[in-house]
Amino acid sequence: MNTIKKLSILIMLISASFTLSGCGMYNTLVSLDEGVKEAWAQVETQLQRRYDLIPNYVETVKGYAAQEKEVFIKVTEARSKVGQAKSIPDKIEANNDLTSALSRLLVVVERYPELKSNQNFMRLQDELAGTENRIAVARRRYNEAVKSYNVAVRSFPQNLVAKMFSFGKAAFFEAPEAANTPPKVQF
Repeated sequence: MNTIKKLSILIMLISASFTLSGCGMYNTLVSLDEGVKEAWAQVETQLQRRYDLIPNYVETVKGYAAQEKEVFIKVTEARSKVGQAKSIPDKIEANNDLTSALSRLLVVVERYPELKSNQNFMRLQDELAGTENRIAVARRRYNEAVKSYNVAVRSFPQNLVAKMFSFGKAAFFEAPEAANTPPKVQF
């Protein structure tokens, strides 16, 4: 009787240990998942700032470079896609397209020296450049949060808890292929 009692206490202790360990792993995954969501919210905040600045930027440049309509149309279309994107992968793709369109707009700006001397344009360009830097920082932080989360979701034994509670891998924010080619500035 004494050995049965000891054995049942041992089984209960082991069972309690696994339960507590599982709870700890679950809580860690929840925390990391929320970290990914918070990091993505920071990316979206900076993307929204850029989204709001673009019409002013485009209108200022349009006044000086009316013949470059195609570039403005591409920027406007890319901005529209950003506004329509719903899922994180769609938002990533739409913002990569917008980044590419803005690069082409900057090439247009280089062609118009009188535009670069306009004070309103200079302030707006500084704001956009600052926003692009903030976006880069937010993207990096988001990717760091995704990395930590994905490592936890895939690591043993947390992967067992992750599968049990449907924690899936998160998507990284990746640069588009076009980012590998620098824009051409021609005078």
